[in-house]
This record gives sequence, structure tokens and C-alpha cells, in this order.
Amino acid sequence: MPRTARGGLAAREPDARYLARAGATLVDSNVLIDVLADDPHWADWSIDQLDLCSRQGALVINPIILAELSPRFERATDLEAALSLLPLKREALPWDAAFLAGQAFKVYRQTTSARRSPMPDFYIGAHALVAGMRLLTRDAARYASYFPRLALVSP
Repeated sequence: MPRTARGGLAAREPDARYLARAGATLVDSNVLIDVLADDPHWADWSIDQLDLCSRQGALVINPIILAELSPRFERATDLEAALSLLPLKREALPWDAAFLAGQAFKVYRQTTSARRSPMPDFYIGAHALVAGMRLLTRDAARYASYFPRLALVSP
């Protein structure tokens, strides 16, 4: 297993077909929840970061991010209406991200006894990395631990 800068284990990257898109940003669900729920502590920061990142390239979400948002809405049309107010591009998960997410999960299982499964976060981090995007998130510690080469935008 490769090691992080701090000496911890990191997921082994696949022989991926990197799909780098200059300036694109994958937007984590926690940032979108801040905005959609008008979080009193984080909404302003999240809105500002969405604005800054959108000036540099596309803002992207994937099916896992959409799934993480859906419990906050009663109907799919309500979620779609809320998301239509934001300039988000939808992308499918790259197949290469599945391998990398599995590798990160393997490291997680080797290094922690936690019962919560972070597989959705591993897919989100892996998607951003193999697609050459940065990740806008408030959960930087987890992503930095398992994907040390992933560019993060975080508080």
C-alpha cells in the first residue's frame, strides 16, 4: 500500500484513464446541504465557494451526491426544483472510480474499527481524483487521508 505524507496508508490508485478537465469541481453533498438548508454557520461559506469554483470551471455532481441529498425532500420533483437553481452538471461515476473506492475502503478496514461504512465518500473522492477534478467539501480530513493527491477546496 502507498503511504500518505503523514506516513499513513493511502489507497492504491488504479491504472486509470484520467479524464482531467481543467477547473472542474465535484461538489460534495455537505456543501449543497449547507446552501439548500440555509445553514446558519456554513451557508455563506458554501455559497462563496460555489461561486468561486464556478468561475474556474464546471460544478459537478454524481448519482451518489444526489442520493445523499434526496432524504431531505419528499418528492424527486422537489429535489430537482431545488437543484435547478444551481449551475450543476451531472456526471455518471467512472468505472475507474469503483476500483479506487474499493482500495480506499480496504485501507479504511485495515486501519479503523469504526462501524460506519464510508463507501459513498470513497466513491465521491475517487470520482474527483480519476476525473481530474478538485473536490469542494467540508469533510477534508477523510478525503485527504485516503486520497492524498486529491485537490481539495475546504475550510
